[in-house]
Amino acid sequence: MPMIERLPIADGMRGYKLEWLRFDVTAGLAVAAVAIPSAIAYPAIAGLPAEMGIYASILPLVGYAILGPSRKLMVGPDAATMTVLAAALANIPFDTPAGRVAAAAALALMVGVMCLLAGRLGLGVVASFLSRPILIGFISGISISILIGQIGRFTGVRIESDGLVQPLLEIVRKADLIHWPSVAFGSVMLALLVLLARLRSPVPGPLVVVVLAGLASALFDLQGRGMKVIGSLPSAMPELALPDISQLPLKEILLGAAAIWLVAVSSGLVAARSFGAKDRFEVDADRELTGLGAANVFSGLFSGFPVTVSDSRTAINIATGGRSQVSGLIAALALTILLLFLNNALSLLPNPALGAILVFAALNLIDVQGFREIWRVSRLEFAFALISMWGAISLGVLSGVVIAIAGTLLHVLLKEMRPRDALLGRIPGRPGFFKLHRAVDAAPVPGMVIYMVQGSILFFNADYICERFETVADQAPPGTKWLVLDASAVAQIDTTGAAMLRRLRGDLAEAGMTLAIAELHKEPSEILRRSGFFDGPDATPAFDDLEDAARAIAGPKA
Repeated sequence: MPMIERLPIADGMRGYKLEWLRFDVTAGLAVAAVAIPSAIAYPAIAGLPAEMGIYASILPLVGYAILGPSRKLMVGPDAATMTVLAAALANIPFDTPAGRVAAAAALALMVGVMCLLAGRLGLGVVASFLSRPILIGFISGISISILIGQIGRFTGVRIESDGLVQPLLEIVRKADLIHWPSVAFGSVMLALLVLLARLRSPVPGPLVVVVLAGLASALFDLQGRGMKVIGSLPSAMPELALPDISQLPLKEILLGAAAIWLVAVSSGLVAARSFGAKDRFEVDADRELTGLGAANVFSGLFSGFPVTVSDSRTAINIATGGRSQVSGLIAALALTILLLFLNNALSLLPNPALGAILVFAALNLIDVQGFREIWRVSRLEFAFALISMWGAISLGVLSGVVIAIAGTLLHVLLKEMRPRDALLGRIPGRPGFFKLHRAVDAAPVPGMVIYMVQGSILFFNADYICERFETVADQAPPGTKWLVLDASAVAQIDTTGAAMLRRLRGDLAEAGMTLAIAELHKEPSEILRRSGFFDGPDATPAFDDLEDAARAIAGPKA
């Protein structure tokens, strides 16, 4: 059928070999096994029932398999995305728990629509909006928030305060309510996770903890001894339905979806590119947006929540030899069977075990090595990473997103506000022009100064560039009649920049110098032409390259 043949899954299955099936089945079962702990634990971050995690682990795999471009990537719940979801839900009033579930599903649906639109419009580049230092700081801040959020699960005490310090003070005040067997059990499970990670266990640590904690709960009746457990889970798949948000504030839903979209897509595509580099497969950001859009739409329509590329599931899929989208479909089938037939066993899982899994996941999200590398390379970017982390911890996750975006914009502005520049000259016997501060043998061209601006000339840096022009003109050797702007590195000029250049031209003329421009790109040339820069008796000469400028100004022997 022509329509089916146009789907990415048809392209991915083209040339499929029967011998690949055993690899896909093995990989799919492994992905399902790894998915179980996070599927059960992560919904707790946002105060959602555990079954939503299972729904969000099944249907998105199907959606991505159909419309996602990659044969290797896996989608599912993500700790950072869940924390942003929790912050978004905190700003929405609910009358019933069902309203919270509907809001989470609606957010998934809206995130999916945003992804599909962004992919259609070719906005994959927007996913790179958060720089690596900003993203590392933000996710580390989220991780610390997750760590603080597990105090209640470890202690069995209801924590009502938010932030970094207040929950710690609250648990101190409520020390007499702490259920110490829960603390001990959670600590043992966390120690087991750390030990298995250090021993490089072939069986994922979270899966071991889920199995052991479930067995311990059944054998020793931990619930009867005062330890909280997940509780009953549904034994059926959710029905296809649009979330009912008629009673929910649309503004908060849209703002929350936008914040989730930015974090989920940014972190998801960073993970996708990382796996692509390691396993040597291409990652098309726009097509990945379409795949993530389908995953989130499927999740929202079947009572799930927002998802993104899953590091752990993708790593297992690649390590076990997954060959195609079939491995994702096998994983979805295995998780469906788990929900339908093994839900009673999962209901006995103690809350401290979930807390241990979340603490372990949060610790792994704190990129200490990344911080060290940023510190070594750029102290300024390290400061931005710390600011982003502080925003997520101290001001809340949604405010942290705003801080991260503001930090990114400020970082870009600081880089562009003072672009690098250089004076150019010739080296006898060699063609071309060379930077005077780098080439010892280079000398200025007699009668002219060639000044290179290595950046755009825009409203926020026009005054600085003008000052640099004036300094260069003041320091020019006696007899200099021309100041030539090498615009080969000037990608953009706006109206403010054009007005500055016109004003500079007049000031130079009063000082007995003529401004000329060489190697101007098409877009800034058009801006200057519309501003009248090349018209009238004071028109500025423009040359295709510096050689033409030198010959025209200094004569044929230049």
